[in-house]
Amino acid sequence: QYTSGKKAHYEYGRYGNPTQEAAETKLAMLEGAERCLLFDCGMSSISATLLALLKTGDHIILTDDAYKQTLNFAENFLPRYGVEVTVVPMGDYEAMESSIKKNTALLFSESPTNPYLNIADMEKVSALGRKYKAVTAIDSTFGAPYNQKPLEWGIDIVIHSGTKFLGGHNDVLSGAVMTNQKYFEKIKLFQKMAGGITDPNSCYLLIRGLKTFALRMERQNSTAMAVAKHLEEHPKVKRVYYPGLPSHRHHELARKQMRGFGGVVTFEVDGDMEQTLRFLDSLEMCLIAPSLGGPESLITHPATITYYSLTRE
Repeated sequence: QYTSGKKAHYEYGRYGNPTQEAAETKLAMLEGAERCLLFDCGMSSISATLLALLKTGDHIILTDDAYKQTLNFAENFLPRYGVEVTVVPMGDYEAMESSIKKNTALLFSESPTNPYLNIADMEKVSALGRKYKAVTAIDSTFGAPYNQKPLEWGIDIVIHSGTKFLGGHNDVLSGAVMTNQKYFEKIKLFQKMAGGITDPNSCYLLIRGLKTFALRMERQNSTAMAVAKHLEEHPKVKRVYYPGLPSHRHHELARKQMRGFGGVVTFEVDGDMEQTLRFLDSLEMCLIAPSLGGPESLITHPATITYYSLTRE
């Protein structure tokens, strides 16, 4: 009965479990996707998607301010397997189109980006994908399905780090791929062979986090907007990056595509490195940490704490 397929069963831990299936069903409904596939972290979701859908001789285009490890994986790992990689400036869709070749198989962007919170024009990305028969994928971690749903704009695949807003408590590592049945089957097949699965307890923690997801996102959106407005008026703040502010270069696009603008605000203080670090050390409410999406107020200095360079924008 089991081997013939007449009766459904859970055959092996790497192939899935009931708690994983429950979490995936909830996430798929939240995103408006046909299917969801959970992984052990966001980068597993990204690497599995790229390896499952690309083959030797293919070409992929990424935007230049995608997550640094995504760019590292694409530029330093994929070429070993004969995949050609092109990185184009974020927001330059003429450059993206001019970079498309006959073998272009996938267009990958992130929205909003980290740390400048740039917004991808999903209609333009999806239109290019349809025109040149390339798969389109968006890392929507900073947006989360409460604030935006890239599938509604024609994007084929949406990727999340469930560690952030979806989990919401800074106590679980997970990643998610939301897409249609066709791409789900290809990525699922890769996962069954390569691993990268999320365990039942992590799935339980994710389900627990989703129970307060809408409330958390609504409050984080409103708090971030208030912080962004305050910082923009502060005399010692040089510049604020937040898509909810008219001063952000993608503000109108964000208003069009997003319900809310997220819980992350980026800003530059007026001063040198020593003054900046002194400012960080003097904060009383914010904890210095590299992650986000939980109930705590966190702050990070990308140039010294995480991966970002001092000059790239």
